Amino acid sequence: MTNFTRRGFMASAAAACATLQYPVPARAAAQGAALLSAASRTIEVDGHAASVWGLVRPGGGPGLILDPGQRFRVDLTNALDVPTIVHWHGQIPPNAQDGVPDLPLPLLAPGEVRAFDFEPLPGTHWMHSHVPEQEMRLLAAPLIVRSAEDVAADRQEVVMFLHDFAFKTPEEVLAEITGGTASAHDGHGAAAPADGMDQSAMGHDMSGMGGMSGMGEMSGMGSMAMDLNDYDWDAYLANDRTLADPEVVSVERGGRVRLRIINAAAATVFWIDTGALKGRLVAVDGHGVMPLDGSRFGLAMGQRLDIELDLPGAGAWPILALREGARERTGLILASTGATVNRIDALGSEAAPAFDTDLAQEARLLARDPLAGRPADRKRMLMLGGGMSPYLWTIDGATWGNHAPVEVSSGERLELAFHNMSMMGHPMHLHGHSFQVVEINGRRLSGALRDTVYVPPMAMVTVALDAGEAARWMLHCHHMPHLATGMMTELAVAPAA
Repeated sequence: MTNFTRRGFMASAAAACATLQYPVPARAAAQGAALLSAASRTIEVDGHAASVWGLVRPGGGPGLILDPGQRFRVDLTNALDVPTIVHWHGQIPPNAQDGVPDLPLPLLAPGEVRAFDFEPLPGTHWMHSHVPEQEMRLLAAPLIVRSAEDVAADRQEVVMFLHDFAFKTPEEVLAEITGGTASAHDGHGAAAPADGMDQSAMGHDMSGMGGMSGMGEMSGMGSMAMDLNDYDWDAYLANDRTLADPEVVSVERGGRVRLRIINAAAATVFWIDTGALKGRLVAVDGHGVMPLDGSRFGLAMGQRLDIELDLPGAGAWPILALREGARERTGLILASTGATVNRIDALGSEAAPAFDTDLAQEARLLARDPLAGRPADRKRMLMLGGGMSPYLWTIDGATWGNHAPVEVSSGERLELAFHNMSMMGHPMHLHGHSFQVVEINGRRLSGALRDTVYVPPMAMVTVALDAGEAARWMLHCHHMPHLATGMMTELAVAPAA
């Protein structure tokens, strides 16, 4: 999707319509507010036209790229025929601009324009509707904020924006997955609570789930099996395309590439496979980590990875995203001028493994700029629960509307422990804050700074944060069907004493 460099290399003509071309968006924003629309668009999926939504600039290009020091000044127009609202995932705007329905501002009515103005955090971020069905309809786009280091570096930057896709409507998909339990939304993108239900006591029944797939045996868990994928999507997209017609990005022979990879999928965890190229993972969720070498890195929904690649010379190199627990895959191809680009099958020869069930990848990530050392002023454990039948997912046994907020005062250091007692993994996302992973299954570490942390079944991950603006900040699972059934609470920040 994005392909830019100081040397001026551009994407192939076949992919130009899907390319974020630096510095066009940044120049537009420098002259005033950048214009962004939530709008309908048509893409081609395996030879079939598909009507989806998107966040587009004038002319149709997706998303935004900002230069170092540039403010996030955006006029957002709702060009859809339904109300919508956009969350700037990974950014820390004033609470009023965070993009959650009615907290505090309502959804944008059709035709309404809303202005945003704040100082953005650098890094690989993204933007999406905070209504689950709308994000499932691809109402999302990259949000890249370049640093001075990025500008000075002699490297090409390529964005890979991942999604899962169904030709059915999101409402039909959710009805199939949930059995209808996500049909009554309360305006926050979460289902209305089921009064009187003891959700903490729900059993785990995997029977009767038509269309469900990807059950894997968890190591060390005996006969208990985790649920990897609860829906078989029609396609898996990288920059709106499948491997039947992937984006081919023109790269320099022997050059260096920084991949900015965003998992915008509704309900799919991916492994990023760089194949013959050895990669260096240098950032997660927009925050630098000590470089980690490898050729396969995983990321859950809502997470981002920045991977540096040194190209050995001329050639074509597939960068694949493998669906965990399954054979499906998507991706793009880096190719030097004149290189032969071979067709890649959308099904691998074998299923990819489950992602980070033992948190081995997360445990290897060390923050480049960790939080200042200080003791926690408050500690809180959140129990992540739920099950497949009935399909309902909870925090501390409750859904949104019955939830108990996590309370803290502005400026306090909070340690928040996520304890997953369910058999599905949960990517937990906090609005308005960055946090640091400080403990994994009882072992302390100076882990990565993040805004979305993946908590596998029967695991515990503790994060530390310094509470920011006194306001209500959403805290939820970024698996859209989980969110749609109410897996959300809030961080209630009170004014400093």
